[in-house]
Amino acid sequence: MEKLTVSANPHIKGAATTQRIMLDVIIALVPAGVASVIIFGWRSLLVIATCVLSAVISELICRKIMKRSNTISDLSAVVTGLLLAYNLPVSIPLWMAAIGSAVAIVVVKQMFGGLGHNFVNPALIGRIVLMNSFAAAMSHWTLPVMYQSGADAITTATPLVQMSNGTAVKYTDLLFGTTGGCLGETCVIALVVGGIYLVCRRVISPAIPLVYIGTTALLTFFAGFDPLAQTMSGGLMLGAIFMATDYATSPTTTLGKVIYAIGCGAITSFIRIFGSIPEGVSYSIIIMNIVTPHIDRLTRHKPFGSVKAKGEGK
Repeated sequence: MEKLTVSANPHIKGAATTQRIMLDVIIALVPAGVASVIIFGWRSLLVIATCVLSAVISELICRKIMKRSNTISDLSAVVTGLLLAYNLPVSIPLWMAAIGSAVAIVVVKQMFGGLGHNFVNPALIGRIVLMNSFAAAMSHWTLPVMYQSGADAITTATPLVQMSNGTAVKYTDLLFGTTGGCLGETCVIALVVGGIYLVCRRVISPAIPLVYIGTTALLTFFAGFDPLAQTMSGGLMLGAIFMATDYATSPTTTLGKVIYAIGCGAITSFIRIFGSIPEGVSYSIIIMNIVTPHIDRLTRHKPFGSVKAKGEGK
């Protein structure tokens, strides 16, 4: 007689692992990284390497101090470092970039239990901490190398700032990333290529990026802004494709994803239209990350055959 093995679910497991998913995200981020080197020069690699190494070392030391198992092999720290680096200007001092990575990993990720337990996106909190601590360094934008005439880098304004001042921005500059801005946010083509790769690999659902971008385009259009320029500027593509779709901080249901993405787009648009700062992506995603558990609770599927308990929901 054959013996049956009794075990806890899940009983059917897929081939996808955390390491494999993170590797796919890293691959999808490569085009934007290559574009940043071409656009802003070789210092981009120093900023990226600093953020990634700081994130990995911070996780290794933190896990050791907390007497937890080593998790750097799952590559999530590498992804956090990459995303933070892509949200920084090329001219930022490397020690500031290292601080941002340490905050993202230690404070936001590990102190809440590690991967999957963080309630907000670690890279975005790292960026926000740096923005509020080192405002001058975080708002120093360098002109792309192809437009620099002298030995020293020339400062410039981001497309959103230019548009707020009434200066027109070329769509071709936004597509190819030949504008001022953070390392990984300027080249729309590279970001879209990475997003298509993630969708084809079924790492992310296209619902969040499409609804987020569409909501921002619609609201800014009704507000009298150029919707195409707004969606291709200010890190919207980077945030919508790579950060708003984070598994740990985004809803699990399809309806929840749509509600979440509409919220991200609405908050981003309101900040850009009515706020004193031209950007809004980082804050909008963080706010909706916090609301995600409530969205999941309200949109979760009812188990087949279940009966609502008397008095439930009161």
